[in-house]
Amino acid sequence: MPQTKLALPVFEMPRHVAIIMDGNGRWAAARGLPRGEGHRRGVEALRKTVRAAGELGISYLTIFSFSAENWTRPASEIRDLMGLLRRFIRNDLAELHQNRVKVRVIGERDDLDPEIRRLLEEAEELTKDNDRLTLVVAFNYGARQEIARAAARIAAAVKAGRIEPSEVTADMVGQHLDAPDLPDPDLIIRTSGELRLSNFLLWQAAYSELVFVPTYWPDFDRAALEEAIAEYHRRERRFGGLIAQTGS
Repeated sequence: MPQTKLALPVFEMPRHVAIIMDGNGRWAAARGLPRGEGHRRGVEALRKTVRAAGELGISYLTIFSFSAENWTRPASEIRDLMGLLRRFIRNDLAELHQNRVKVRVIGERDDLDPEIRRLLEEAEELTKDNDRLTLVVAFNYGARQEIARAAARIAAAVKAGRIEPSEVTADMVGQHLDAPDLPDPDLIIRTSGELRLSNFLLWQAAYSELVFVPTYWPDFDRAALEEAIAEYHRRERRFGGLIAQTGS
């Protein structure tokens, strides 16, 4: 039976949606499949979600693809994940570019495998002038680590005498994060039913609407995205004030 699409006018879209793509392993375990198959099906869900975001008129889509803590997983699983990343960039980059998707990467790059780092930089360079959808890939990313990097940059500026400690503000911290030009997410979605952010965009999420869905990531599709956006529109966003505001 064909899925029913929700009536979501483009002008009501959240400007920035971020997704914690969770549940690949549990999806596979529930079907008696290896975890690697769950990750492969997760890549398919990512393709569908990127296409849907572009079609819906979302300007920024941030995905939590690999956390700084994920390196503690078994070596075989990490190899599988890195292989999927390589294939995704090599196989999908041309389509992303053709669809005017700009790729941005946030996270620590210094200690990455040179090939992975080169592929990420290649994706950014090829798509830097695209203007339809910005796909932000959080790779080797942790929010606490990002805030620590920002603090270190500010501390270096204070030490060099370029700024005074009394001049440090919340806005200044934000300007020293990994991608200070990006707007904060209006909506953060986490799949699999877990109810936490898991070190994802902690600074930027201060006033984001959080929607937790029970669906495992490999089963996430356009209908699930539209339902999460519909839930977002049922919320009243006050940003600490008394009067509801739009965040788009």
